[in-house]
Amino acid sequence: MKTYQKQTDLMNQTYKSLPIIDIQPFINGSARRNVADQVIEACKEIGFLIIKGHEIEETVINDAFNTSKSFFDLPHNIKNKWHPNEPSLQRGYHAFATRGLSYTLGEDTPADLRETYFIGPIDDHSRHFQDVVSAQKAYAPNILPGDEIDLGVRLINLYRSFEDLSATLLKVFALGLDVHEDYFLKLAKRHFSILSSHNYPPLTKNPKKDQLRTGAHTDFGAITILAIKGKESGLEVLMPDGHWLEVNPPDGCLVVNLGDMMNRWTNGLWKSTLHRVANPQNLNSINSHRQTLGYFMHPDFDALIEVIPSCIARGTVAKFAPIRAGEHIAEKIRASHEGKNNP
Repeated sequence: MKTYQKQTDLMNQTYKSLPIIDIQPFINGSARRNVADQVIEACKEIGFLIIKGHEIEETVINDAFNTSKSFFDLPHNIKNKWHPNEPSLQRGYHAFATRGLSYTLGEDTPADLRETYFIGPIDDHSRHFQDVVSAQKAYAPNILPGDEIDLGVRLINLYRSFEDLSATLLKVFALGLDVHEDYFLKLAKRHFSILSSHNYPPLTKNPKKDQLRTGAHTDFGAITILAIKGKESGLEVLMPDGHWLEVNPPDGCLVVNLGDMMNRWTNGLWKSTLHRVANPQNLNSINSHRQTLGYFMHPDFDALIEVIPSCIARGTVAKFAPIRAGEHIAEKIRASHEGKNNP
């Protein structure tokens, strides 16, 4: 039995861990099909996996983490200088407990216990969409800190690295789905992907009822790439057998998960899985501090997300109606700011 079959069979039987997949053989061309088979098995069963061999330099990730922490340590009135004019615009600084991802599922829960810095596309595609009013937020200019701290450079460097890695992963997905290698990439020539730097500080007061560091949600876009700082991440994934699995990736590894768009593309065959960031036991301890860096890959604003024909079983119909990527994302982002308990 092939190695990937042994790994995925064990995963299916126990759901005690996420599969760790080395994608280097795909990158160097030595075992592309084998890597794709491993990835696709994880996509079908869980929608989450851990990857190594991704070729992103450790210094690029560490620089982004360290500079982000220096920014988040600044006084609130200084950080808030880089808050966008509209609260639902994913640019710049968003203060602690001002967004709630459970809202996107219709849950009436308190806002998430974190603060965030967002940047969007580095390449300027605004002119291409200048006549599309609804696309203005997706391609809005980035809000980057000035002389106080050099956060912009560090996040841009990481954005470019994650951008390249996401292109590789989309090729892996295409191979696994038996479509042309550029099937997804041709829909991402003017992508509006988001990089977020999340900070989870120790608390000065107890959380509200049902308030988590990040409420349970599924991700909006195609794929998410996540770097986690610290040994106890707090990230929990709802596994197929119904239990929440704590995820602590080994050093040098990244977490990858599918978003709602990939679920739609595959007619529900691939999972966009619920996940959350649970509260540690000692929330007010300095040791409870947590950071993550997440890249949320969104295709072109006007890309049509429609079920891949090969994912529709004979004699059945598509479960999802076609939708433009921009429309899908806008609905989710708007919902994340409109919870009843959102301050």
